[in-house]
Amino acid sequence: MAYALQQLINGISLGMIYGLIAVGYTMVYGIIGMINFAHGDIFMVGAFVALVAILMLMSGGLMDGPAAILLVLAISMAFTALYGWTVERVAYRPLRGSFRLAPLISAIGMSIVLQNFVQVSQGARVKPLEPQLPGGFELMRDGNFVVQLSYMQTLIIVSTLAVLAVLTWLVTRTALGRAMRACEQDRKMASLLGINTDRTISLAFVIGAALAAVAGTLYLLRYGIADFFMGFIVGVKAFTAAVLGGIGSLPGAVLGGLLIGLIETFWSAYFSVQYKDVAAFGILVLALIFLPTGLLGRQEVEKV
Repeated sequence: MAYALQQLINGISLGMIYGLIAVGYTMVYGIIGMINFAHGDIFMVGAFVALVAILMLMSGGLMDGPAAILLVLAISMAFTALYGWTVERVAYRPLRGSFRLAPLISAIGMSIVLQNFVQVSQGARVKPLEPQLPGGFELMRDGNFVVQLSYMQTLIIVSTLAVLAVLTWLVTRTALGRAMRACEQDRKMASLLGINTDRTISLAFVIGAALAAVAGTLYLLRYGIADFFMGFIVGVKAFTAAVLGGIGSLPGAVLGGLLIGLIETFWSAYFSVQYKDVAAFGILVLALIFLPTGLLGRQEVEKV
């Protein structure tokens, strides 16, 4: 029982990270109907920006306490948002009026560019990081086995729920949110009604990239590693989470990430860890067969 409870906590914290990345996928898809396959590498860039910021603060003796972690988050979000804006301007905007496959190929090319840029600039070896927020809450004890909710896991869960609440308010209660929903329904009509569609789409990429930076920073602080290829597999799992939860739904993205994290964690704990990805993607296949719109997705209405 204690072991299962610990795996539940681990799965929830991992799933929240996947959910944060999946929100970026679903925001872009909700507006332009395209999957940003460079988004996983934006997550990787956010982790490396956070790593550089942490090392700089440590060299100055300033990496101490929650305030330093918040500063690292702010730096990572600012720089990574700039990368998200650049991806939209370079890989998507020039091809917006082209056939639908062109932006997809361009995004894959941008993903490869980001991977190689980080590999050349930071090196190909895995970069380790010592724990920055040790300790936690002891929930229960079963003999020598202690069930613990670490401070880092608490930060991950609280951050994801706070981000989901702020994004829900942004989309449903603000002028930018109304512009996003208008672009989702009919981009041409929204433009005719005075909405700056280019700015709205760029802001969606910027917000998605900032969320990926939060996820990358939390992933780095939780697992203590960063490498130039980490964005690919994590990005694919986050995309799986977005599809499983219902692409276009913000709560669905977090729910899908939560499910993928739980499946991966429990499979690793009770079965073969080598096949944890097979289990996660197998669930995706079943979901697409029996529930094509996802758990919280809505049926698309084709305009004729």
